[in-house]
Amino acid sequence: MTEATKPVLTEAQPRGKSRSQWVDVWIQFRSHKGAMMGAFVLFFITFGVLFGPWLWDVDPTKLDIRNKDWRPVYMPLFSCSWTDLCIPPENLAKMKYGWAHPLGTDNLGRDILASLIHGGRVSIAVGWVAMVLAMLIGTAIGVASGYVKWLDGLLMRFTDLVLALPLLPLLLVIMLLFRDSLRANFGPELGVFILIVCVIGATSWMQTARIVRADILALKEREFVLAARSIGTPPLKMVTRHLLPNVLSPIMVSATLGLATAIITESAISFLGLGFPSDFPTWGKLLFDATDRIQNFPERAIWPGLMISLVVLAVNYIGDGLRDALDPRIRGR
Repeated sequence: MTEATKPVLTEAQPRGKSRSQWVDVWIQFRSHKGAMMGAFVLFFITFGVLFGPWLWDVDPTKLDIRNKDWRPVYMPLFSCSWTDLCIPPENLAKMKYGWAHPLGTDNLGRDILASLIHGGRVSIAVGWVAMVLAMLIGTAIGVASGYVKWLDGLLMRFTDLVLALPLLPLLLVIMLLFRDSLRANFGPELGVFILIVCVIGATSWMQTARIVRADILALKEREFVLAARSIGTPPLKMVTRHLLPNVLSPIMVSATLGLATAIITESAISFLGLGFPSDFPTWGKLLFDATDRIQNFPERAIWPGLMISLVVLAVNYIGDGLRDALDPRIRGR
């Protein structure tokens, strides 16, 4: 071998700093326009309901009969193209408009903007707490069913049984049975909050349990799990250190969808009149109160319905983005 044909040995170039997997997840999530828009909408609404009382310090339960049935300040902008929103010229001077109540007042003089802010606090709080409860129950049942062989059949048949139940009638029956006793023990607001959270959480875990079980069944036959078992790793440590971190991504995606389901369920219960007391506003309760006079005051149903729709749509888009970002087969495309 001549000098010209000898391979030239060059000094190895230093490798760049390895990038965290969560950085890749964030880059993929950031590229999903719908998920970013949903995150912005959810953050904006959550920020508004949390800090809104400091910016708009009107008591949502204060009655002001003299200033009842105010219309929103934007109502004069509508023409007679929509009969329900039309304001005849002869009645325009008789109607009250003003920035003191920008979204108007209800039939008892309560400020609708303050009710929306306060009701959003309750609805979103119910959604988050019920979602966390459902994820804990579903994850525990899914892990136990997938990892402990003799529990699989029993837990999955119980899951199928709960899935076969008509959930809305079941929710209504439970609310009627336990509402008065919890109100007497914890108060009218806290008692109903605990009942709604427990009821929604106890009836929303089944999909998470099935997803976690399927992933655990696939993971426990992988090489790293078999290696950990061969060196005598205890079952609890096996689950917490090797199995649960690898099923975190489907749990996170299921949690976003569970949040939307919990908000819709709470709104449905309140809309049917079995939720919080009449003087304790939630978005579903505002919808229920608006149904009696919806033809004359349609905006009272539009605003809470719009808030519910925006939050649910935003959460669903975030779930879409998380599913794409946490899937290694999609990440990096």
